[in-house]
Amino acid sequence: MKNKLPELDFKSIRFSSLKDRPSKVNVNDFAKPLAPGGSFLSFTQGLSNILAAKDIKEAAASLARAAREERTIMLAMGGHPIKVGLGPVISELLYGNLISSISGNGSIMVHDTEVALTGATSEDVAAGLGSGDFGVTKETGEILNMAIDLAAQTRKGLGQTLGEILIDLKAPYVAMSVLASAVLAEKPITVHVAVGNDVYHIHPDCDGAHLGAATMDDFRTFCRLVATLGRGAFINLGSAVIMPEVFLKALTLTRNMGYDVSDLTTINMDFIKQYRPSVNVVERPTKESGRGYTFIGHHEIMFPLLMGMALENLSEKNQ
Repeated sequence: MKNKLPELDFKSIRFSSLKDRPSKVNVNDFAKPLAPGGSFLSFTQGLSNILAAKDIKEAAASLARAAREERTIMLAMGGHPIKVGLGPVISELLYGNLISSISGNGSIMVHDTEVALTGATSEDVAAGLGSGDFGVTKETGEILNMAIDLAAQTRKGLGQTLGEILIDLKAPYVAMSVLASAVLAEKPITVHVAVGNDVYHIHPDCDGAHLGAATMDDFRTFCRLVATLGRGAFINLGSAVIMPEVFLKALTLTRNMGYDVSDLTTINMDFIKQYRPSVNVVERPTKESGRGYTFIGHHEIMFPLLMGMALENLSEKNQ
């Protein structure tokens, strides 16, 4: 180097007092020790008030506040929550006031129907793909395409129609069906299908015109729900692309029409942080007002935890 480096006198460092220095962590926010046999409420109240633990407490309180005020709380999802056994949890929530509606991509119809019919779902894709046996289950394709045709004729909506069919069929495990539970609870259901994305599209009975008409009806219902979302909450549970995109389009449409869809609580829950849910659910919709949250982890653990905390909050405030 051309310039000579300066000689530093380390004894001249200016120090500050630890007592006076601002710190981001305080013992008042620390977690409380777990007590064997303690209640779920004591466990959640004992979580720290730091980072994600603080956020999940705030999100649960926001959901409870929205429920107390009878605001709209929308649950959007992919098929994976059903595959990891959350159907009974979601179904029970539909009978209460903590979920106002349920929406999903096309895969929720596959897994919900198969669970209702046989109590089992989720093919081994790798095992069946090589032989061409993946996705060609007879009953799944027949029932879902029957629902598509009927929904296009009656204009009742794709999700609603399938839920009613599962009830009419007296499917052995219909009590486990999220779609049937939504029908029985009289909660709106919408299904948003991307053509060619789901296994029932490869069946010969699949009518593209009927599919488009049925899922378009559900999109319009979804938009009507979003129009009522002011001071409410939107939860995206495991949909990486479809539902975040559908939500963004419905949100801009309703705001364009003059609806006050502000002061939102938005929540994204998934295994990893992904672009579309991060920007279309958490960041952009709450930029001017409201708050967005991201909770990364397994659905089968994180979703019951969040909703259980919200129910405890709701119960505690109602006492």
